[in-house]
Amino acid sequence: MPDCIFCKIAAHEVPSYTVWENERFIVIADIKPVNPGHLLIIPKDHVEVVFAMDDARYAEAFAVAKRLSDPVRRATDAAKIGIAVEGFGVDHAHVHLIPLHGPHELNPDRAQPADPSDLAAMAEKIQREIRGNK
Repeated sequence: MPDCIFCKIAAHEVPSYTVWENERFIVIADIKPVNPGHLLIIPKDHVEVVFAMDDARYAEAFAVAKRLSDPVRRATDAAKIGIAVEGFGVDHAHVHLIPLHGPHELNPDRAQPADPSDLAAMAEKIQREIRGNK
């Protein structure tokens, strides 16, 4: 899809704070996080809603979330990691992986633009945790 920002990020045409990727998914820091360390798990193929993904891709999206949840929790000292799927901000399927420190934090109204240097530092911190968790 030519005007899809997530397609452009997946194709490395637009810069992002990439934390992890493989042939099918890219995981980036959300530029308007609910909490620091908020990630987006994005399929590289354009699909508008998560439930439109084929079963294998759908299962892999949540396997990626599971794989990254512990490194994100360690990097952010979060009590838990939440998952959200809503897709209103960008019309391209994606899964939110959100560090949570207490109840009622899994709320998109809490999202605020983050400073680029903070996003870069957190992305590096999560990457270090991922590398240590192989």
